[in-house]
Amino acid sequence: MSAAIRVENVSKRYRLGVINRRMLYQDLQSRWARWRGQEDPHSKVGEKLRGNGENFWALDGINFEIRAGEVIGLIGGNGAGKSTLLKILSRITSPTKGRVCLKGSVASLLEVGTGFHPELTGHENIFLNGTILGMRQSEIRRKFDQIVDFAEVEQFIDTPVKRYSSGMYVRLAFAVAAHLSPEILIIDEVLAVGDARFQEKCLGKMESIAGEGRTILFVSHNMGAIRALCSRGILLREGRVVMDGSIDETITAYIGDNFASASSYEAKERPASPHFERITATQEPAAQGTFSIGQPLVVTFETNPCGKKDLTVGLVIRNSQGVWVQHSSDEFAAAKDPLATVSRCIIPPHALGPGKYHLDALLAKRNEEAYEHLVNALSFEIAFDGAMAARTHAADWKGACGPGLLLWE
Repeated sequence: MSAAIRVENVSKRYRLGVINRRMLYQDLQSRWARWRGQEDPHSKVGEKLRGNGENFWALDGINFEIRAGEVIGLIGGNGAGKSTLLKILSRITSPTKGRVCLKGSVASLLEVGTGFHPELTGHENIFLNGTILGMRQSEIRRKFDQIVDFAEVEQFIDTPVKRYSSGMYVRLAFAVAAHLSPEILIIDEVLAVGDARFQEKCLGKMESIAGEGRTILFVSHNMGAIRALCSRGILLREGRVVMDGSIDETITAYIGDNFASASSYEAKERPASPHFERITATQEPAAQGTFSIGQPLVVTFETNPCGKKDLTVGLVIRNSQGVWVQHSSDEFAAAKDPLATVSRCIIPPHALGPGKYHLDALLAKRNEEAYEHLVNALSFEIAFDGAMAARTHAADWKGACGPGLLLWE
């Protein structure tokens, strides 16, 4: 299958500070030298790749190839260079070094309302944006009703888009980009603006587009959406490609970049409303951060109810790919004291497989708003030990839960 996108040794440099006449003149000299195939007279020997006072390299030697029909997830932390790369692929900006080869028409959705004119109506912007994307007027007319129906803005289609909410903006922008049959669709983290129902609708549309053999490059911090849609992932870190492989491996590497073991939590601020004072994960024999798969793990929640009664402590355990492994609360305790300020959850041996986990904690009263919700309150790792480590390997255990969750007779 032929390549739809080929990126060859692409680098992008930004110059920090205010551009003055001298710097503009240097830019012209550099462009003239590159056009003639000569060395840039203003390049600096030994300059640092990510920044040296005046220059900042947002991308450094990016190489990859995407075949027609592939759905690729582009992953990386803030500042990794994802948006810069997408702007180069969309031909909004040009690379400082290297080249990009695109085979087919490209539609990009990089920001909310990209290509929209605020004074024009939704109806007019559909034709404007479609024309910018290189579509014929007849094609836009043919798909106009589908676009409006998908965006759910029929009531406001003749209203200037400057009066649209951010959600309406992104719905219409995505609808135009997705319905005008581009061979390559590039989508940045704009779907975060939409509500959960619309995000699910968009993912379904992108799956449909991928099923038609078109190419999708998708950027998101939502690992669940990336994992559901993409089969391959590219991980950027500090402007470089550090992994290009299966989506599961790439997500695991990305979350590993941001994983910091913390087996205890203590409140820094103590509000007047119910809150967690302390949360700890402990195991016998004592361990810190990395726990044995063969021993029970005890998570202790100490709360300050601030005069409230019948509070419930809940937890969510997520694995390294963001998948919910378990969700429970102390309502399942055999005997629950409504005035208790300490709750304990015991994770049995082998209930969690080897790997890295995050624990979210929730303090609430049934059928009422939560008083406190701590995301990543604890982070810890489960590992093999002793005889099990000698006879098995972490990669042998598949699935979200551990091998000991099921009972054998």
